[in-house]
Amino acid sequence: MGARPRVWVSQPLPADIVGRLAAHCEVDMVAAATTHAPGAIAAALHGADGALVTVNDRIGAAELAHAPRLRAIANIGVGYDNLDIAALDEAGIVATNTPDVLTETTADLGFALLMAAARHITEAERWLREGQWRRWTFDTMLGSDIHGSTLGILGMGRIGRAIARRGHHGFGMKVLYHTRSRLPEPAECEVGAHYVDLDTLLARSDPLVLALPYSPRHHHLIDAAALARMKPTATLVNIARGGLVDELALAEALAGGRLGAAGLDVYEGEPAVRPELLALRNVVLTPHIGSASLATRRAMAQLAVDNLLAALGFGPNAGRPANPVTARKTTGTAGGGMAGIAAHKR
Repeated sequence: MGARPRVWVSQPLPADIVGRLAAHCEVDMVAAATTHAPGAIAAALHGADGALVTVNDRIGAAELAHAPRLRAIANIGVGYDNLDIAALDEAGIVATNTPDVLTETTADLGFALLMAAARHITEAERWLREGQWRRWTFDTMLGSDIHGSTLGILGMGRIGRAIARRGHHGFGMKVLYHTRSRLPEPAECEVGAHYVDLDTLLARSDPLVLALPYSPRHHHLIDAAALARMKPTATLVNIARGGLVDELALAEALAGGRLGAAGLDVYEGEPAVRPELLALRNVVLTPHIGSASLATRRAMAQLAVDNLLAALGFGPNAGRPANPVTARKTTGTAGGGMAGIAAHKR
């Protein structure tokens, strides 16, 4: 039997989960949460057969250039815009993600942002803590009703449908959506959803939730023109990717009273957040915590480990990881170790 595969783990993960990798591989896991510079990622991938990374770790052609042994990258997250899929395909490297396991938790957070923004929860709490609540008044912190309102969803994948289900069944909301491929009628009926074009979605939504994957063609899809088509009382919620929204245009719309409120969990330059957004009280800001429950984060890490072990030739799905996002779906011969590595050709 050949040498054990070497695996780089880019962030600290629970010992019991990483232990499953260590049973088959030589594991190099960072000791503390780290923002890795491109050169550091390239150095870590040199000599690695596999990598377990997060959405913060950007990997493209430059990082892959000196990683001749690399066969697979397991991304912890459903989104994978941190990975250059074309470069990975060119190199013959399998990449995987972690869908499904974070759907309900992310939908919970999305709905929490929707409610907090529409009802001025964080703004009201700050106002109270500052000692400004001195008497009850008729017009104190007047927000927007959620029950019975029109819920717009842009992107109707797993998370979008989970948001729709909460709105339709829990709050009696009218659900409108726009997505690349319309849902089958039974799926629409299940969540009370009606398909509309993008202009109609923008114009009629009270809260509008973004739940679509990021791609270059969707960059700043919600720009000044799109925001101008929304109701001045509307709430925009982004739990997808920051690059979907022109954040400066959003800040200007919020500050100018052309949009009621916003709830954001993702940002174009994260972890940096535009000071124009930080200065506003009618926007709820959270630090990319859509999947941040203990159970869900553990499930994501476990699925990523399953994917990586399979890609390296171990377990019941040896050579066939369950969640590939690259054109290459398999990693050659099963059985792990250097036998599988030898079968991999760029």
